[in-house]
Amino acid sequence: MHVPDGFINAPTSAVAGVVAAGAVAVSLRGARRELDERTAPLAGLVAAFIFAVQMLNFPVAAGTSGHLLGGALAAILVGPYTGVLCVSVVLLMQGVLFADGGLTALGVNITVMAVVTTVVAYTVFRALVKVLPNSRRSVTVASFVAALLSVPAAALAFTLVYWIGGTTEVPIGKVATAMVGVHVLIGIGEAVITSLTVGAVLAVRPDLVHGARGLRQKLRLRVNGELVDAPDAEEERTAPVPAGASRRTLWVSGLVTSLVLAGFVSFYASASPDGLEKVAADKGIDAKAREHAAAGSPLADYGVKDVADARLSGGLAGVIGVGVTVVAGSAVFWAVRRRRADDASPANTGV
Repeated sequence: MHVPDGFINAPTSAVAGVVAAGAVAVSLRGARRELDERTAPLAGLVAAFIFAVQMLNFPVAAGTSGHLLGGALAAILVGPYTGVLCVSVVLLMQGVLFADGGLTALGVNITVMAVVTTVVAYTVFRALVKVLPNSRRSVTVASFVAALLSVPAAALAFTLVYWIGGTTEVPIGKVATAMVGVHVLIGIGEAVITSLTVGAVLAVRPDLVHGARGLRQKLRLRVNGELVDAPDAEEERTAPVPAGASRRTLWVSGLVTSLVLAGFVSFYASASPDGLEKVAADKGIDAKAREHAAAGSPLADYGVKDVADARLSGGLAGVIGVGVTVVAGSAVFWAVRRRRADDASPANTGV
């Protein structure tokens, strides 16, 4: 659903840019409450994983493919504010380095693919976990439904933006019907990927899943022969770490998986146009599309310039993309984490 330059007019793109900038600013502030020394490294990895999986287009209908958007996955794993930042980092890397998603449309893409998907998914997810049994299976089920609904929600958001500032005259009803129809199918793939990934992390380190924090059992202490709940602060300090992989093992495993997906598996991804590209071509939305400003990038179109072998070119581009994204994402999240630590220091709290 990467919107190219030329689909949306300049005034609307500018307004979307302001909305996106505001959402990122709010998310930077909110992420301070979500990130700590355990989750900051995971957030950078989540951004790299989303980048890798977005290279894996899967067929959803005749001549149409889809790929992960990632808002639901990021929000559930590392929190909604950090999730917006994860997807925004991915979109920035894709637009600047790989000519994927227009630069003038970056605000539109962040608003639609990062903000809308994350907000819708996390709202649905929290509503479901409140009514479902308190179990890991419920978290996985809620992840599936939240991810499924987030994709057509993003399609509707694009349709609204196009209705306000589209550069071509296409009946909005036709655009909405086509966009929602194909993205419901893409949403199924999104839901499967999201629930499987969340379930995998839950199996080894449930304490690192933001959306599963309600599953932590209260630590109970025996006082005068009776069991009582320990205070929250005491729980955080003394509760045992769940059995399973260490944070370092999980991080390395996730990075290796991302590199393999982007560097090797991506070669077998569907070559069919994705949902937006297909609808745009069928309905004439792309009549005024412009060449990407970064079309001359050495990594444009997910290939390394001057590398003739298609498999090697695409694989190298994928590996470079994962590397750049994990470094950029980790730098952002560690900076946010350090800011939180500085704000909580005795000098700033008056202690």
